[in-house]
Amino acid sequence: MSNSTAGAVDLMDHLLGAYDELKRRLVRKLGSEELAGDALQDTWMRLSTRRDRLDPVQNPAAYLLRMAMNTVIDRQRADHRLLSLEEVDTLMDMADPGPGPAQAAEQEMALEDMVGLLQRMPERRRRILLAIRVDGLQQREVAEHLGVSLRLVQRELKAAQDYLAERSGQGRQVRF
Repeated sequence: MSNSTAGAVDLMDHLLGAYDELKRRLVRKLGSEELAGDALQDTWMRLSTRRDRLDPVQNPAAYLLRMAMNTVIDRQRADHRLLSLEEVDTLMDMADPGPGPAQAAEQEMALEDMVGLLQRMPERRRRILLAIRVDGLQQREVAEHLGVSLRLVQRELKAAQDYLAERSGQGRQVRF
């Protein structure tokens, strides 16, 4: 039998042999016999799953007591992460901040309208509008990139905005 297996068996044997004493000490620390019993049960389970990975321990009683207290701490941390039924009910009653089906359909239609309007726009006007409004370029940068005057960029931008404002007045609202 290897040392690590011997250490695990020794700890399990010590837990069985000193169970009453360990439980009494845990009850005193935790103030609950049920919690102490659960902690020792969890300790037993941990020991049984770690048999081949444990080194021999110099003070088995202190080690087992610390191990049991750690299981209690782990359980308390896990319990604090869980929501109570009341908290779950409150969350279920909250309105979803995302768009509802009608709003999503309306946004989809507005997007389709915008794409249609942009496709019907002259190409240079569309490129200028998208470069400024979508890409965030300055008017002067767009003029240099396209090899046109700043004044032409300004006129085309105004024409594009007027075009969209005029077309959006016919039916659904188009925002750009």
